[in-house]
Amino acid sequence: MEGAADSSPAKKLSKKPKYSRFTQQELPACKPILTPQWVIVIFISVGIIFIPIGVASLFASERVVEIVDRYDDNCVPPPHNKDMVSFIKSGVTNKTCTKTLTVLKNMKGPVYIYYQLDNFYQNHRRYVKSRSDKQLRSKKEEHDISNCSPEGKVIINGKEQVIVPCGLVAWSLFNDTYGFSLNNKALDVSKQGIAWDSDRNGKFGKDVYPKNFQVGSLIGGAKLNETVPLSNQLDLIVWMRSAALPTFRKLYGKIQVDLHANDVIRVVIQNNYNTYSFDGKKRLILSTTSWIGGKNDFLGIAYIVVGGLSLFLALVFLLLYIFNPRPLGDPAYLSWNKNTANASSSSSAAISRTN
Repeated sequence: MEGAADSSPAKKLSKKPKYSRFTQQELPACKPILTPQWVIVIFISVGIIFIPIGVASLFASERVVEIVDRYDDNCVPPPHNKDMVSFIKSGVTNKTCTKTLTVLKNMKGPVYIYYQLDNFYQNHRRYVKSRSDKQLRSKKEEHDISNCSPEGKVIINGKEQVIVPCGLVAWSLFNDTYGFSLNNKALDVSKQGIAWDSDRNGKFGKDVYPKNFQVGSLIGGAKLNETVPLSNQLDLIVWMRSAALPTFRKLYGKIQVDLHANDVIRVVIQNNYNTYSFDGKKRLILSTTSWIGGKNDFLGIAYIVVGGLSLFLALVFLLLYIFNPRPLGDPAYLSWNKNTANASSSSSAAISRTN
């Protein structure tokens, strides 16, 4: 009786899991064997699927109409060609530049306006980290500027004041502006929808307003309207989504009307952004879109290359299989059949010894 009494608590306190085929890894599993026939079929299937997708992507990309114009070199007056850095940094030089763009093909609205920067490394580690996501998101985190050096605080009237938004990313905000006109009539540039809704609603607070921004001795880029919350500062939101490559485009706005072939668009550019210090380039782009987005030949070419390579490999394997076949290996020697194979070999050895 005492033994029975002692064993019952042990059973209750046992942590041994209940038996199941899942915990004991006894569930059935599929272990396919890639025979030559299966390999050839897979390669042919990939080629048949990928090549039409690539051709469709290329046709869609070709239908996109783009106007690309580099203006950083043409928008510097001849007297300043030898010292462009001094020209762009000067506060008294006239930086207004007028250019004309000719529409080569019909462009159905909306026509997207992009600016492109070359040789600008937004993915630099120190640059990317120089921001405060908490400060951008909530007014209560206004003093969270631990990662914003050297653009975290500014001295005003002998006192240190917090900069909102802080950091180098916001400080270097692009500040070139563009004005468009067609047949002496101004074209409206819409900013609606240029920023992601997820950024506006989740990363930039509706109660956070710019404060002490671009008021120090070192001015980086554009200034911000202190009466508008960061969630409505669309140009800032677009800029602060850091690019992965040193050549990138960012959306500036949209022209909602159609543009026709041979239309001549007059563009008034305020050439304010300093790319001359690091040998950068600036381009203005007008573009339509397709079902794959903007102009992108790489996607279609990649699909066609992969599909063509798959068909080529399928043909090579097919010829090898026809003209130089080889017998398939014995599945009994596969790793999960080793025990069975060893057992059968042991039995064969025992029988031979017995004989």
